[in-house]
Amino acid sequence: MSETKVIGIDLGATNIRAGVVHDGIIKNIQSKRIKSAGTVEEVLVDFYELIDELLDKEVVAIGIGVPSVVDLEKGIVYDVQHIPSWKEVPLKEILETKYKIPVFVNNDANCFALGEFHFGKGKPNMIGVTIGTGLGAGVIVNKHLLAGPNCGAGEFGMVDYLEHNYEYYASGQYFSHIYHLNGEEVFERAKAGDKIAQQYYAEMGTHLGNAIKLIMYTFDASYIVFGGSVRHAYPYFEKNMWERINTFAYGHSVANLKIELSDLENAGILGAAGLYLDQL
Repeated sequence: MSETKVIGIDLGATNIRAGVVHDGIIKNIQSKRIKSAGTVEEVLVDFYELIDELLDKEVVAIGIGVPSVVDLEKGIVYDVQHIPSWKEVPLKEILETKYKIPVFVNNDANCFALGEFHFGKGKPNMIGVTIGTGLGAGVIVNKHLLAGPNCGAGEFGMVDYLEHNYEYYASGQYFSHIYHLNGEEVFERAKAGDKIAQQYYAEMGTHLGNAIKLIMYTFDASYIVFGGSVRHAYPYFEKNMWERINTFAYGHSVANLKIELSDLENAGILGAAGLYLDQL
């Protein structure tokens, strides 16, 4: 990518963030609060305003990570989380028609995995797991993203588990669902030495360990990188997580498993730009 500039866009629940990625560096980062409750067109205007700030003749493509499933061939996004009007939006077609350059759209967890692969601690075969408000993952196989036709590969968090699914128990949702507490509050209490808050993380770690076992059984994973806000609490759930991983049926696989924490800042923007690289 050293000779090219790509706009990477990270669509969140309340904000849209973007920057120009050139030679692995993000330049001119822009952020804008979006009209989450607005119409399809009102949210699109937020996109246009951000892109217009960043676009120049050297930009060769636009990559976008969205919190939804995507028809990868047509670039249609479906049921975008926290934006009720975006039930079915042909985002790729709309932006390519307007800006006359290629546009690539994918799920935000997949973009994290791509960002980590191209710009972070990536390896040719890896799983990027995002642990924040939700639990998502992106799968890299032989240096390319394995997304599936509906962009649904790696959605381990949605697999049934106990009375709900893995995301319910193995992400920041655990604290709100089980203890009716905000995840940031639990983290601050744990950092301050609150043993109860640290125990909450240990419990979550047990469930996360079971989720990692599912990933290992499914993809024979030997290298996993954690992203998302909850990764910062790793010391509080690491022990319980590994206790569960160590119950995996194949000890040799556990011995070969390496889990690291992402150091990337703005991984969503980098990963969105990485969608262009994945097509080369």
